[in-house]
Amino acid sequence: MIAILIRAAALAWLGLSGMVQAGTLHPSPDQAAHPGTLEASCPPGATQIRQQSAYEALTRQIERWDEAYYQRGERLVDDGVYDEAKRRWRHWRHCLNPAAAPIRQTTTASPDDRLRHPFAQTGLDKLPNQQAVDEWLSRQSGRTLWIQPKVDGVAVTLVYRDGKLKSAISRGDGETGQDWTAQIRQIDSIPQQLEDDEPVTLQGEIFLRLPGHIQARDGGVSARAKIAGLMNRKDLSPQDAQAIGFFAWAWPDGPLNGQNRLERLTQLGFANTARYTRSVDRLLDVEKWRDHWYHAELPFASDGVVIKRSKRPTGQRWQAQPPSWAIAWKYPAAETLAIVDTIDISVGRTGRLTPIARLEPVLLDDREVSSVSLGSLDHWKTLDVHPGDQVSVSLAGATIPQIDRVVIPAIPRKALVFPDTQRYDALSCLTLTPGCREQFLARLEWLGSSNGLDMIGVGPATWRTLVDADLVSDLLAWRQLHVADLQALPGVGETRARQWVSVFHEAGNAGQKRWLIALGMPTIPDAAEQSVLASSLTTLRERSKTSWQAFDGIGPVRSAQLIAFFRNPTIDALLDALSKPPT
Repeated sequence: MIAILIRAAALAWLGLSGMVQAGTLHPSPDQAAHPGTLEASCPPGATQIRQQSAYEALTRQIERWDEAYYQRGERLVDDGVYDEAKRRWRHWRHCLNPAAAPIRQTTTASPDDRLRHPFAQTGLDKLPNQQAVDEWLSRQSGRTLWIQPKVDGVAVTLVYRDGKLKSAISRGDGETGQDWTAQIRQIDSIPQQLEDDEPVTLQGEIFLRLPGHIQARDGGVSARAKIAGLMNRKDLSPQDAQAIGFFAWAWPDGPLNGQNRLERLTQLGFANTARYTRSVDRLLDVEKWRDHWYHAELPFASDGVVIKRSKRPTGQRWQAQPPSWAIAWKYPAAETLAIVDTIDISVGRTGRLTPIARLEPVLLDDREVSSVSLGSLDHWKTLDVHPGDQVSVSLAGATIPQIDRVVIPAIPRKALVFPDTQRYDALSCLTLTPGCREQFLARLEWLGSSNGLDMIGVGPATWRTLVDADLVSDLLAWRQLHVADLQALPGVGETRARQWVSVFHEAGNAGQKRWLIALGMPTIPDAAEQSVLASSLTTLRERSKTSWQAFDGIGPVRSAQLIAFFRNPTIDALLDALSKPPT
């Protein structure tokens, strides 16, 4: 791989392999080690100074996202990107500015339009992977635990007094929120009157009713944004009101006993809570239900699972911050935030240049991603990705990672330096010369593959070993190798050496057709293949553009490529050498 950009100096401490312990006995959920979280130690002072501007840029970006989400119900960024940005921000804050206050959500609503929650809405910390969930479970020994789907909607507090719905409050900043009472009164699925005169305060999720919804198949379908839009209206149409449901996930002034809470919620008309609550006590149970609800039909969109203690502190003790008694584990992220470490250029067998972004490892769809192809130089230029950039990474076609955009540019940002596109082509690096290692290895890999001479047991690692040992410097040098030469290589015994020599000998006896393909002859139409490959080398070398184009399917471009191949001096010498037995 040809590295064409030096790693940005500011990235020295941006490896994301674990979170700082910060002197606590146990890491917080955001401190759980996983690909894409942050290192256990802070960088040296000089590097910290260089990172201050990056930290400030990330802070401003998260504030913009928070303002849109909490105040207007707009999700400007995928949850996976936001969660990764928040984890990184917490680490940078610990290292750079530990005395700084947490990010606060600003409000654009007027004071008259806001109400105070009777009990704080806490929110949830999100755990990134199985290991972090298992560690959290291990700290809950002896406690009864529940798991529920994490409903993807908008949070609200319902306040009942003397049995009647008195007010409905959006989550806001967890302490105050917008007055949604008028909207909630229009929703038939939410009881307006309870058969209970005691004060009842419910926290839960307003969701879009989606019968038969399967999250793994259907995704989020913008359910949260649609609900947020409806809640911003004072009047709902009967059709819109019918499309809204409510899931109660907390009852801060309800029974302390968890089972009693579930039973009473059902009696009061909130049966979904008990219907989608299961007991768990080990990671295997959590994984089972997470996978089940990800693939099962549910009446709402969901973006993960919530694991909680059935017994929690009284609501008076709750604060507008994630509690220790409940956590979330999201479904496999379809998009996340990654830091670009370096950008390398891969040179293929035909000389094609492919830029590769090397990333600090992140989890995407529950698998680790550490590199992403940028496709082509032109696409790279369009994306304008630099080392040090924080980029959005998603899966194309649910399988191939891709960089979608730069979310937060590196500071400072150096000009990109692009390689010389004239340096490599279909006939470059036919021998091992300076700057040719990668393309030469790609040629050897093709030559030995089933597309070429079909050397069973000889793959990329074998060719790298032979090239690095200076045993192969042209495309035919392996024909001269003996058992003693191969046995001298580290880790290669007599049995393997003899196996390789046997494979080399058999491959060397291949016919002209296989050899021409193995050496990189441009492809020709099937209809012309038999006639062309039956010709002598002399005839093939002497063919003109006109004679090549006489074959159906061979036009000006392909004929020029064929002439260049057969008249190339190195190819000519290789083909002549094949007529002579190896020494």
